[in-house]
Amino acid sequence: MNTPDKLRAAPRRRLRAIARGTGRWLWNGLAVVGLLSVIYFGGFDLSQIVSGSMTPTLQGEGGPDGDWVLAERVSFWFREPRRWEVVQFHTPDHMLVAKRVVGLPGETVSLVDHQVAIGGTVMTKPVNVSHLSYLPYGNVSQDRSVACGTGYYVLGDETRDSFDSRFDGPVPPERICGRAWLIVWPPSRIGFVNP
Repeated sequence: MNTPDKLRAAPRRRLRAIARGTGRWLWNGLAVVGLLSVIYFGGFDLSQIVSGSMTPTLQGEGGPDGDWVLAERVSFWFREPRRWEVVQFHTPDHMLVAKRVVGLPGETVSLVDHQVAIGGTVMTKPVNVSHLSYLPYGNVSQDRSVACGTGYYVLGDETRDSFDSRFDGPVPPERICGRAWLIVWPPSRIGFVNP
């Protein structure tokens, strides 16, 4: 064996090994990015709140200071939306909005002393939304009630400034696209949305 030939071949072998290692690392990195992209686009949505209609739960006034909310779609693959959850849905004019579910399919909703009543019985709210008071505007004004039919009756937490089911009726289930899950920005407001 010729020793100088072996010495000349060693750097080439090292370079090939480095190239193979870099190629594997790049391939695996792209596979992880692809998998994460499929998971995000299939099960999540990130959007900014641009309205004050869900204050104080979600804050936004159309400027750059609005909450950035991560919504998840996965739970609705296995179950229906629940009362008091904040859901995201598309309006008839294709805007993405977030509101709180108060009435479920098959129920009749009314407001009694600024509280949600189902079939005439005032509902007990979870502790974290017990401060909410709903104003009787639109289709629930003057002691009127609304049948949800197959849809969901949704209200904004700031009912003085919320275009919700009081004016647009119950939201059909096919328009609901996710559950507001986590405020991810600004840092001072990071936290879970739903009770």
